[in-house]
Amino acid sequence: MIVVHHLNNSRSQRVLWLLEELGLPYEIKRYQRDPKTMLAPAALREVHPLGKSPVLSEGDLTLAESGAIIEYLVERHGRGRLIPPAGTRDRLRYTYWLHFAEGSAMPPLVMKLVFDRLEKGPMPFFVRPIARGIARRVKSGFIEPNLTRQLDYMEAELGRGTWFAGAQFTAADIQMSFPVEAAAARGGLDAKRPKLMEYLGRIHAREAYRRALERGGEFSILT
Repeated sequence: MIVVHHLNNSRSQRVLWLLEELGLPYEIKRYQRDPKTMLAPAALREVHPLGKSPVLSEGDLTLAESGAIIEYLVERHGRGRLIPPAGTRDRLRYTYWLHFAEGSAMPPLVMKLVFDRLEKGPMPFFVRPIARGIARRVKSGFIEPNLTRQLDYMEAELGRGTWFAGAQFTAADIQMSFPVEAAAARGGLDAKRPKLMEYLGRIHAREAYRRALERGGEFSILT
């Protein structure tokens, strides 16, 4: 039996969605973030040394990292579904976007979250002007320009096809959903980029996406 070690408001929501798309039976073992720190509980380190989610177990296999989990599930259980045929241009695009999601798209979004908290969070009054000034300069000089370039790039790429890997929905779209959701929540994505907003609408309309939300519980983007 497949077991998803599911942390609330985390990337593990994508794994639940993929399992629903594939129609695979699975169990959920739930973990809750600390309400003050928003960190994962120590119990997750008993499953994987890094103590992060998602983690998937099947038999004697324990696998972390959402991209690796998606590749494993599609290759082992997909029976050719949610992946373009080998040797095609769409397959190359599929592989690219599968890795782009965490390798390129998420780092500036995580940095923005960190520096937003630094700029707005409580701190001793005598360091507040310095810390907030540094945060504003890093955001305006590095983070926000990177986010703008990436969103413009993704918007243009969706002009080439309905989904990131072409005309068909694939597991790369499941992987890309998290950075697009995060960009809409805090990265500046809005109606000025209509193709990305339409993409989000198509995602939210999928029955498997809604079933995953029902099973996984209330979901909001944190990191």
